[in-house]
This record gives sequence, C-alpha cells and structure tokens, in this order.
Amino acid sequence: MDNQGTDRPETRTALIARELSRYNADIAALSETRLADQGKLTEIGGGYTFFWCGRSPDERREAGVAFAIRSRLLQKLTKLPEGHSDRLMSLQIPPSKGRKATLISVYAATMTNTDDAKDKFYDELSALISIVPKADKLLVLGDFNARVGADYQTWSGIIGKQGIGN
Repeated sequence: MDNQGTDRPETRTALIARELSRYNADIAALSETRLADQGKLTEIGGGYTFFWCGRSPDERREAGVAFAIRSRLLQKLTKLPEGHSDRLMSLQIPPSKGRKATLISVYAATMTNTDDAKDKFYDELSALISIVPKADKLLVLGDFNARVGADYQTWSGIIGKQGIGN
C-alpha cells in the first residue's frame, strides 16, 4: 500500500484495497468514485488494480463507476473492463465450465436528476444488457439509488410495508 515509512495518510484506493483484502474479495464494483476520464491504477502492496470511468476533468464530477480487481486475476481476463459512461462500466470474466459472466458496475441517476438524465441512464443500461449474449451469466452491481422505507402508500407496488422510516 502507501509508503509505511511516512506520516502521509493512505490514499482512498489503498484503503479500499485493504478492506477488499480483509473480506477476501476478488472483484468489487464501485460507484460514486468521482474520478476523471478513464484510467487504471495498481495498488502494488494492496494487490488490487482499479479501473474507472468518469467525466472529463473540466466537467462537474458527481458520478463515476469503477471495478477493483485482485491483480493476480488480471492475466486471466481476455479483455480489460470497459467504460461506457460515468454511470456504466462492464467487465467480462472468462469461461468457467464453458459460460462467461458479464458484470456491469452501475451508479444510477438520482431522484434529483432530470427525467432526461434518468431516461438516458436506463436506456444506456438496457442497451448494454441487450448486447450480453444470452448464454452468459449477467450480474448488475452497484448503486441504483433505490428508495426504501415504510411509506408504501406513496410508493404502492414499488416498495413493501416492511421498511423502516420514510
């Protein structure tokens, strides 16, 4: 991870790598990263490589998605993670028993976003899902900014009355 001989605080990626290692996670989908452009960073001591997709540096960065992948697994990937927007990123895992798996990291538009922004996100997600071969396993991971709570009358048919709070 970061240089242990300094009093400089750990970087965010070093902290995330340490937590992922503690949980023995091989791959994690990250959202609300707020990193610029697309990139890749390896935490040498942490054992993870981060791939991200965000907006350009001159735009307001309020979203961003990423994958953290255990570095020793990178050689098994046939293709590196692909960024589609600051809210969608995909990763294809090579065949296991003949079946590939496609992982999609998402950060959905929030209720405060415009209807156009929300529609654009779900249209892009739908288009991305539609190109995944039917034989592949599909995992959609991330933050859908879902509502939970006990206000089931306002959100009838969407949430149940088992939630806590509003």
